[in-house]
Amino acid sequence: MPSASPLPQPYYYLDNFQFVLDWLQARYPDLLSPEEHGFMRDFAGLERPSRALLVRMAMRKGDLFRADRLRYPEIGDPVAAAAPLAAAGWVERDPSLRIDELFGLYTRDDLAQAFGDRLAQAGLARAGKRTQLEYLLALCPDARPVAQWLGAAAAPVYRLRITDLCERYRLMFFGNLRQDWTEFVLAELGLYVYEKVDFSPSSRAFQLRSDVDDYLSLHRCAETLDQEARDEAVDAAVAAIPSAPFRNSWLETRRARLLFRAGQHYERRRHWEAASRCYEHSGHTEARARHVRVLERQERFEDALRLARLALEDPADEAEAQRLQRALPRLLRRCGLPPGRPPIRFDAERLDLTLAQDPGAGRVEAEVLRHLRQDAAPVFYVENTLVNGLFGLLCWEAIFAPVPAAFFHPFQAAPADLLRPGFHARREALFQTCLSQLDDGRYRRTIRRNFQDKSGVQCSFVNWHALDESLLEFALACIPPAHLGRLFARLLGDIRGNRSGLPDLIQFWPADQRYRMIEVKGPGDRLQDNQRRWIAYCRQHGIPVSVCHVRRPAA
Repeated sequence: MPSASPLPQPYYYLDNFQFVLDWLQARYPDLLSPEEHGFMRDFAGLERPSRALLVRMAMRKGDLFRADRLRYPEIGDPVAAAAPLAAAGWVERDPSLRIDELFGLYTRDDLAQAFGDRLAQAGLARAGKRTQLEYLLALCPDARPVAQWLGAAAAPVYRLRITDLCERYRLMFFGNLRQDWTEFVLAELGLYVYEKVDFSPSSRAFQLRSDVDDYLSLHRCAETLDQEARDEAVDAAVAAIPSAPFRNSWLETRRARLLFRAGQHYERRRHWEAASRCYEHSGHTEARARHVRVLERQERFEDALRLARLALEDPADEAEAQRLQRALPRLLRRCGLPPGRPPIRFDAERLDLTLAQDPGAGRVEAEVLRHLRQDAAPVFYVENTLVNGLFGLLCWEAIFAPVPAAFFHPFQAAPADLLRPGFHARREALFQTCLSQLDDGRYRRTIRRNFQDKSGVQCSFVNWHALDESLLEFALACIPPAHLGRLFARLLGDIRGNRSGLPDLIQFWPADQRYRMIEVKGPGDRLQDNQRRWIAYCRQHGIPVSVCHVRRPAA
């Protein structure tokens, strides 16, 4: 990491960008193209103001910039600093702009000098900017340089031409496009602190250049789906998704998720055949259940039943089994077959409360917490934070172990394979060592030590704002280690599926060293599937859990 220093250090952003380039040159020389190597070499040869301006633009939103909005004290004259960038082809000075791009760069007052008369004639002089743009789009279809739109006195405009290059650099460094350059700033300010993990210089997110290319291609498809685009755009995006599975399990997970999302898009529009094709070729854990539902909507009941039975022989997870078991009686009935044996139910203890609505209480969970709380039996709102937090604190060493391909940059709150198949198997011995402490009482010391030593360090399991020392001590005193072992085992068995759905509240009786978890349901609210699964598991293993149903008094 670059050495932390109080911000603003004038060129902190440039130092961070150079750190990434150096990192990639050291770890990815074989995956960089001649063009990418050339950029790094030529970038280093520029004067610092020009390098700084390019990085400023690369880290800002969009690719169009007005020179009069690029005023940075450490850079000086942006026009002078941009000249070498334009000569290198990394920015384009005064590109032709569509009118929608022009409207994105300038205010209504700026635009009035060019379009005021036409807008006034149309009665739109005081209309909103969007309305004005919609009117002018048909009248001004051609792209023009800004001087032709606003006159020769307008300040230069620049279009950044290295957006894709910077996106590729960012992807190779972080291993994803979810994180960006702000990670450096937040870390330097001390707002985010990350665990220091020892990993070798050879540790990297990608091993093949084709993997980077495939990731970017899938990302573009995902952007289309995120925009809820028209069917033609979605059709094109789906056609761009490879029909054959990737050998790289990480990319295959992304491909499967994209096909699943495309299937959802088609299903919402009642395009059953397209949805069926997407679900059929997706390995997403929810795809088969949705495929069964689509076949049912097509009245292909025998096909739906056949697929449901096949999936139930080897369900992807508990959630898939639950969905298919719910559909099975209906499909059997549709096919004229006798109903099967109903699954065993583990109903929770029921707690009924009639509470007058308190406008100042906020959520119904807060009302129940106030009602149940006693000096001898405190109640905490924890939802998913307590069990996840205790697990993270006990198993910290296993989670942050320097397993190959798990850590490859300094800003990771979890190993890269956390939600992928094999996460537990690759660390089985490490987790066994951590969890064995539940057998002899050492777990309390480990959890307390990590709570103190790791306070504030980013960890996907620990929400430091929700876990304080009082809650921690009550939990260690009142929750038996055998119960923690059961809870942790289920969490570790399917982190993606089981890290949510835990009860809202927990109540402790310290004098008796006992507790109960409480799921709260307000009027008209029902248990969600993941909540039902957690409740059934707890009841099956003797873990105390109640469902509190809140009613309002009759008017």
